[in-house]
Amino acid sequence: MKNKSRVIMMVLAVLLVMSGCSTNMGANSDGQEGGQASKKQDRLVIVRQSDVENLDHHFMSTINAASVTHGKIYEGLVGRDKNAKIKPLLAKEWEQLDDTTWEFKLRDDVTFHDGTPFNAEAVKKTFDRLTDPKVASPRAVVFKMVKDVKVIDDYTVQILLTEPFSPLLSILASHEGGIISPKIIDKYGKDIIQEPVGTGPFVFESWETGKEIIFHKNDSYWGDEPNVNEVVFKVVPEETTRISMLETGEAHIAEPLSVNMMESVKASANLEVYRSEGFGTEYVGFNVQKEPFNDVRVRKAISHAVEMDSIMKGVFNNIGKKANSLLGSKVFGFHPEMKAYEYNVNEAKKLLAEAGYPDGFKTTLLTMDSKERISLAEVMQSQLKGIGIDLDIQIQEYGTFVEQATSGNSEMFIISWRNATGDADYNQYNLFHSDSSGPAGNTFFYKNDEVDQLIEEARSEKDQQKRIELYAKSQELEMEDAVYIPVRVIENMAAVRKGVKDFSISPAGYMEINEIRID
Repeated sequence: MKNKSRVIMMVLAVLLVMSGCSTNMGANSDGQEGGQASKKQDRLVIVRQSDVENLDHHFMSTINAASVTHGKIYEGLVGRDKNAKIKPLLAKEWEQLDDTTWEFKLRDDVTFHDGTPFNAEAVKKTFDRLTDPKVASPRAVVFKMVKDVKVIDDYTVQILLTEPFSPLLSILASHEGGIISPKIIDKYGKDIIQEPVGTGPFVFESWETGKEIIFHKNDSYWGDEPNVNEVVFKVVPEETTRISMLETGEAHIAEPLSVNMMESVKASANLEVYRSEGFGTEYVGFNVQKEPFNDVRVRKAISHAVEMDSIMKGVFNNIGKKANSLLGSKVFGFHPEMKAYEYNVNEAKKLLAEAGYPDGFKTTLLTMDSKERISLAEVMQSQLKGIGIDLDIQIQEYGTFVEQATSGNSEMFIISWRNATGDADYNQYNLFHSDSSGPAGNTFFYKNDEVDQLIEEARSEKDQQKRIELYAKSQELEMEDAVYIPVRVIENMAAVRKGVKDFSISPAGYMEINEIRID
């Protein structure tokens, strides 16, 4: 009995030691209970599937990257509130003086992280860099209509347009509208900025490519200060590892969360599932310049051969609404009456035969290394065998995937568009206008003069109902041209450790962490 008691006491001692190591809730060196716990709570750790491609808002091609810096390092003249409505930010107020002139009154109490005063000259310098052809920013296309940024006085600036542009405020509220320190612009010029310096509540500390990005709290922030002193974005490609890090307390948030892992997270006593509907959609795209996809009959045939209802159920467990276009249902300009191609194998075979491929052909489908997208690709591979198409699935790491798709080195691809503004223009102009081919968003390399004209008319139209009608027509033409196969409206999903409060992901897909508290 003595030996048995001794063993039990030893086991209990080991468990107590392990408990203290894993939770860090023990006394500090001064004997004050909870001292180390308080220190831990000052540090927010977010584990993510993939790294950013860069930290320069003028060169970012993805919301995945912008989500790290937007609203945290960089801020714009305007932002969005929790209901996605436009709100003042670095600009206190604004007025549209005429069809092509917008005037903004700026805050006079803001300083950049490097000590440079925020003023009208800083705003002008940011937009001059963004729109400079020598810089060749892939995001310049969204401000194509900006003729000049005029300094009126230290805290008044005017944006002069070449033509009326109704969605201006929505784009200024997106990451492309982030204002950059003039000193950093002088340092890097037309090269990609490696040290992001803005006016936001967090200050950039370091970036170890492929591993982690670290921010610390901006003690001189002009607005409400964050509740955490440090934020670490860790790159952890394997989802099971990300979830495991949440379980052990090594991390607080894991994103994205896959459909496959959702039930495991729900069953955990330590974790919660975060879900919210986004502006964007997932879809299968065709490079319309590559044979045989330069023939609309081939694109229509494949569209008819994909049975989306079974994909929604089997791959996505009916999470996220089935899409009918590339606009989410919350986006201004959404076309609720539009129909995608119905599942019809006989029609698909007929169209392939008419296009000269009665026995089908072999092609490649490009996807990033996401479990859901790989599953989607595998189901499509099986379905397309029914019309004689041999689909070779190519799975790539996220950065490589984006580079290959935007360079036009693809035939078919599975991708998403988050829509950073909630306005159809951001979707239509970036994805379908011929000026946006490549890194700007049009990875279909699609050109339709009538669609271009409709998009341009909608940009300059003041009457919001007329804009909706113009976007409805452009979407119908894009569907008639079978440029893509809509899959689903994106649901923002993340796994969150219990005790983490006030975390959210905006409909545009930006992580909102400025108000996070860790109990």
